[in-house]
Amino acid sequence: MNREEFLSRVRNAAASGRAYRVHVRGDIPAEAGYVGAGPDPAERFAAEANAVGGFAQLVADEAAARAALVELLDRYAPGSAFCWQHPLLDRLGVPALLQRRGIDILTHDVLAPLEKSAARSKMFAAEIGITSATLAIAETGSLLMASTSGRERTASLLPPVHVAIVERAQVVPDLFDAFAQLEAAGVENIASNVTLITGPSKTGDLELKLTTGVHGPGKWHVVVIR
Repeated sequence: MNREEFLSRVRNAAASGRAYRVHVRGDIPAEAGYVGAGPDPAERFAAEANAVGGFAQLVADEAAARAALVELLDRYAPGSAFCWQHPLLDRLGVPALLQRRGIDILTHDVLAPLEKSAARSKMFAAEIGITSATLAIAETGSLLMASTSGRERTASLLPPVHVAIVERAQVVPDLFDAFAQLEAAGVENIASNVTLITGPSKTGDLELKLTTGVHGPGKWHVVVIR
């Protein structure tokens, strides 16, 4: 098959596909499909996150969140941590906490000056990822992560353990609410990569057996500050 024949087949297939366009009915109410999260979105988020194999815990305040993080650091004893640069983590004193424990802190500011291969080696060797999130969706127990400089998606993807700390203001009831917030921020302000994380990494590709931690973290913890 020559180039023109190939392109002709592509054009014909595209034209056939356009014949079956989906048209949105104008009489469907805006709230159709909205699930919500009940009276306590934070509690609903934790329940849903635990149901998909995560480990979510509700804590009363920032002091309790620091204590929860210390407990996780004691459990996993990481030598290095790939961390977001985020106001909530700064308020919690996460960088100072890691420094006192002798944990190598990897952030955008630390990695950016390094030669590319050296930075990649450090990121792939990180033993724990510590992030916040853009939003936490109570309906499904999902984290919405909008990647920017200092809030890299790799922090929640590469380490075998991912710990996310969020506060009540970041929890929205439903996926529709998350999209509404992104829309309100303006298309020009939406990150080039927006990811939904629901539980630890899972795959069923190998003999149809569910395996955890193959394509990402096998342990997924979320600390929710009430």
